Amino acid sequence: MSSAEDTVTAPLAKGRDVTVVLDFLSSVRLGVVLLCVLVVLSMIGMLIVQQNVNGFDAYFASLTPAEKAVYGALGFFNIYYSWYFKFLLLWLSLSIILASIDRFPSALKYVTSPLRTPTRAFLLGQKSNASIELRGSEDVVAEAVSIQLEKRGFTATRTDAMHTEYGVDSNGRKDFSVINEKRSIVLFGERGRVNRLGAYFVHVALLTLFLGHFVALQTGFDADVRMTPGERTEDIQLIEFKLDKKERFNVRLPFAMECTDIQQRLINPGGSIDVTNTMDWRTQLKITDPEYGNFLADVSLNSPLNYRGYRFFQAQTIPVGSARTMVLELTPQKGQEAFRVNLDRNGTVTLADGMLVKYESFQPDFTLRQGQPDTLSGDYKNPAAILQATPPGGEATRVYAFQSKLADNIPVGAPKLGYKWRLVEFEKSPFAHVLSIKYDPFHGAFVAWYFGGFGLIAALAFVFFFSHRRVWARIEKTGEDRVEVILSGHANRNPFGFEKQFDEIATDIKAAAI
Repeated sequence: MSSAEDTVTAPLAKGRDVTVVLDFLSSVRLGVVLLCVLVVLSMIGMLIVQQNVNGFDAYFASLTPAEKAVYGALGFFNIYYSWYFKFLLLWLSLSIILASIDRFPSALKYVTSPLRTPTRAFLLGQKSNASIELRGSEDVVAEAVSIQLEKRGFTATRTDAMHTEYGVDSNGRKDFSVINEKRSIVLFGERGRVNRLGAYFVHVALLTLFLGHFVALQTGFDADVRMTPGERTEDIQLIEFKLDKKERFNVRLPFAMECTDIQQRLINPGGSIDVTNTMDWRTQLKITDPEYGNFLADVSLNSPLNYRGYRFFQAQTIPVGSARTMVLELTPQKGQEAFRVNLDRNGTVTLADGMLVKYESFQPDFTLRQGQPDTLSGDYKNPAAILQATPPGGEATRVYAFQSKLADNIPVGAPKLGYKWRLVEFEKSPFAHVLSIKYDPFHGAFVAWYFGGFGLIAALAFVFFFSHRRVWARIEKTGEDRVEVILSGHANRNPFGFEKQFDEIATDIKAAAI
């Protein structure tokens, strides 16, 4: 082979190699295989508890040493963040993009430039076709056919065409010396043509879903923050999972949060504060932002808070019983009638004699440890409110108000400052709430779910529940006051439904044109 031939052949071979690679990357088979692999990995992530899920510690402890070693080595405990899961997502995205680039131009041309003057052979080659002989002129028949097409939702367009027919000699071959010019009218109708582009809507939705989650994972984070009424913080705890170890570290927020109230709406107000007896959790926050000002916000179970790219969810409670509001009964020691006062958690109330009563704490199962009030458990077994009472001109004194009636000779139940104190009723509430915070500055998760997720559902429904249908009617004069209508058509989906509709159109054309 000469050097000139080598020079020409080498680029051609490289070009063929590139084409083969691109064809492989953009093939539908590859896309389906990658999608199936991702589905299998996602199922593994559903069956194996992931390390960023509550309860992972107990699940990990229940595994055998071999399972821990194998699952850990394969990255199954954090599969959605593993390098191979991200790589497969990237590969699938690249395959979708290349497939779209390769096929979209021809699909768009098919939609925007349909065949309006098909040959007789093309029409008779379609699966659904019919040849109908009718009386009348071409224009009259064309009008009747157009009406029948539009009755069934086909937007009919008319094209007048001239075509050449050659004669036939005695041997059945074309005789080019005999030329006939014939006129024909072609009616073309279609519906649902955008459905041909439905696959690309699915591609866009998938890419949006992948891109949104990728952006959310790369630019955002998950964190926890404990909210106790009366506490203020500018820090959140970021969580880093390392199999059996959950590490936390504080990060400063651009604004401060103060918990002003927490509430647990119970199904049975007299029951426990367990999850099974709960309708909703509510945390009220006071946001202090040097840039945007101050405001109050509620975070409920079904109503998260969105603020400056931070999304606050109810995650869990600190299941130690407390009280949100309480009713105290005070019995004066001078013989006057007992009276009741309402006191909020972290609140104060002033009595008629000027005494200031301030909330200090609440213990659900009261006990004393080294002279200080504490609780034996988180259950409401022996509830008591610990208060600070300050008479006019006097010093603050700690007093105890129990729900159970205690004898006066018991120190914690003895009258103080001229009153016998008793806790009559209270609204149950946990000691604190834990809020989960997802930081997503570019709203990647929102874009992924609402535009990618819901868009994918809508695109798939559009692709599979609708179809693109085309119908042609070629009308030619065959004799004096006689014409032939060659009716043909096809659909990309639901062929049985289209055949039924096609037969109805053919029957109506015969009846309408008689």
